Amino acid sequence: MANPLFQSRVYGVVDCGSLLWHLQNQRIIQILGTAYYHPVLPLVPQRDWRAHIERWQGIGGNLFGRETFAGFWPPEMGFCMELIPSLTRRGYQYVLVDSEHLQAVTQMGWDELRFRPHLARFGGEEIIVVVRDGELSDAQFAGMEPDWFIKEVVQRTRYCDYPPLVITCTDGENGGWFRNTAQTANFWGGFYQPLLDRVRTDQSAGIRPIFIDEYLRVHGVYGEVSVDSGARNTGWHDGRGFGQWTGSVGQQQALTRVRETSERIDAACRLVVNTMRDEPGLKRQLEEAHWHLLRAETSCNFFWGEAWIQRCHDDLDQAHRYLAAAG
Repeated sequence: MANPLFQSRVYGVVDCGSLLWHLQNQRIIQILGTAYYHPVLPLVPQRDWRAHIERWQGIGGNLFGRETFAGFWPPEMGFCMELIPSLTRRGYQYVLVDSEHLQAVTQMGWDELRFRPHLARFGGEEIIVVVRDGELSDAQFAGMEPDWFIKEVVQRTRYCDYPPLVITCTDGENGGWFRNTAQTANFWGGFYQPLLDRVRTDQSAGIRPIFIDEYLRVHGVYGEVSVDSGARNTGWHDGRGFGQWTGSVGQQQALTRVRETSERIDAACRLVVNTMRDEPGLKRQLEEAHWHLLRAETSCNFFWGEAWIQRCHDDLDQAHRYLAAAG
């Protein structure tokens, strides 16, 4: 959206400049950080996490006019406890995780586990875990009416003696519910706006929208949890074991090649530092190799199986060409 050529192509349909300006207004929207090349982070080498996270922070900070982002959205909701130090060291205060993968460390009830933020600890670091309700998110993706949603939330939170934080998160790229351009037949006109209208007229059974940051400031966190390694559900898979990205021989072979290429690039970079080599173009060649590796790790290359797996190999081939040129 920041590309002037793209802006000129779509002007008259979408004013990208104005849209980006509005997205800088933190009174109307809070933006979560993520990883720039959108990998399933637990499946790629840990040495590559920093580049994925920091590249998004640099570009996101420039586009959205802010220096820090409080919350982190793991691509595909792919999370493991080992990620915690990488997130906290880059300024993140909380991370979104799926309710399917939570395990209580502090004794708590079902509703407390799902509808309150918690702390998770790993490697001497701790981060706030904010929970996505998996079942309500499934319903949102399929298409739901405000009446049904209100009744379902009331039923799920009926025993809460605290203000429950109910979160739904849905992939907006796929499915007609979000992509349908008929205003009354999509998420925005068919659900979101009518729900907010009920909030304004006090017909929402006490449901109120709130920013996650505000909830944390007012109500804090409750207890400690651990999070099993996993990702979001995708309709035919619940996200456990990352089967969507690792289920075929081709996917596994590509991930093995990703790890091998990452090791080679890391070794080449360390060799340059240790030998203090400064040949013209050497740094650029290694940077190009690293960039192609990061893009090869993109989740879609694996999610769509054999249809997209060659994209991973194409970028890895390019990375190896740059490594060979670097000597």
